[in-house]
Amino acid sequence: MTGASLPRGPVVLGLEGTSLGAADRMRLLHPLTGGAILFSRNFESCAQLRALTASIRALRTPSLLICVDHEGGRVQRFREGFTTIPPMRTLGAVWDSDVAAAAAEARRLGELIARELRAHGVDFSFTPVLDLDFGRSAVIGDRAFHGNPNAVAHLASALRHGLNAGGCAAVGKHFPGHGFVAADSHVDLPVDERALDALVADDLIPFAVLAKEGLEALMPAHVVYPAVDTVAAGYSRVWLQDIARGRLQFDGLIFSDDLGMAAAQAAGDIVSRADAAVTAGCDMVLACNDFAAADELLSRWQPDAQPDLARRTAAMEGK
Repeated sequence: MTGASLPRGPVVLGLEGTSLGAADRMRLLHPLTGGAILFSRNFESCAQLRALTASIRALRTPSLLICVDHEGGRVQRFREGFTTIPPMRTLGAVWDSDVAAAAAEARRLGELIARELRAHGVDFSFTPVLDLDFGRSAVIGDRAFHGNPNAVAHLASALRHGLNAGGCAAVGKHFPGHGFVAADSHVDLPVDERALDALVADDLIPFAVLAKEGLEALMPAHVVYPAVDTVAAGYSRVWLQDIARGRLQFDGLIFSDDLGMAAAQAAGDIVSRADAAVTAGCDMVLACNDFAAADELLSRWQPDAQPDLARRTAAMEGK
């Protein structure tokens, strides 16, 4: 049985538990909602996960997008019954001695991630990480493939091809690069003082390569680059419109990072944050862990129509 016929909206929501409660259902049926993001709190077994995703899909037509942060290493939400994925830095270490072997392994892991997620009803993971490893950021750390932008571009491209082969779209993050700053945007507002030319010469290379190849989606960083704009990249028309859409010719979906993160809060309350993100160029906004704020967003936000949302979200459906 299919649920209500309702176009996808621009909000991606976290869920409270391992099955849909009444509050979850109410949020997911709201016209502003377009997807659900899953965390470790939403997983206890493979059978339970399949039941949860099936119940989400049954709510609406077209079905809500179902996504997860499932990169490998520290960031792998589903464990029991899933293959343990190594941190991406291990691929970078192989790349230093055998480029072809590293790329082949990246593609294999991408396909493995995708096939396991799709078998459990999940559309895609927020991966690959395109940040460079400058040895400065603990929150990025071994999530990055390498410090060499060409290595990152090569390995991320191979991972994306594997994801696509396994049935998943890819999401490049955290545009234009989170690896140079020490501060963690979950708890602070990082500031990267480098000039645009320095970012173009290093950090933007993987994003440019994957955008040219047809990357399906992008997630900007909650980082301020004051030499380019006074607001964080996820709230910046310069970064999202002039550079991502313009300079890089990126035409995929742009997700905000979680609007509940400390670095996102500079824009004001949850409604002001969502407005700022969409005005800058985000297609969808994430409200992951603060359920009271999510309820406030759904009750008060009145975004303008987004004519490209249906097309761009369709590209994120399980392939």
